[in-house]
Amino acid sequence: MVNKTLNAEKLSREETANRLRALADAIEGEDDANVNVGNKQITLRPRSNIGYEVGVRERSSVLRGSRESVTVTLEWKARGN
Repeated sequence: MVNKTLNAEKLSREETANRLRALADAIEGEDDANVNVGNKQITLRPRSNIGYEVGVRERSSVLRGSRESVTVTLEWKARGN
């Protein structure tokens, strides 16, 4: 079974940084991590070791202009309930 919850929006740099800090704070520690995705709160149960992957994409186009994106993936085997 796969459950996927997505939310996409445009934020200021400051608000983007605040959301990333909130995610980091939720993941840090030994307790469950409550993560807000849009108007929904998801409870995650990360383990002490987390797979971390970061990727950067830089694209340039004469018609569309240059674009940059960063993708961060965090992955772990879920703990039991």
